[in-house]
Amino acid sequence: MPKMKSKSGAKKRFALTGTGKVKRKHAFHSHILTKKHKKRKRNLTKTGLISGVDQKAVLDLLK
Repeated sequence: MPKMKSKSGAKKRFALTGTGKVKRKHAFHSHILTKKHKKRKRNLTKTGLISGVDQKAVLDLLK
């Protein structure tokens, strides 16, 4: 039986940390930035973590 391929869209969007958690980027930082405050844009550049509810589904996509 061949190996299962991981979803290439998930490979581009998520990354694993050393402890096994899943990192993600924030949305709403690609366009229409003039109406957003500096603080909001600055906070959108930082990475976040996937919530525990979604973690199993994302890890299945990355296998």
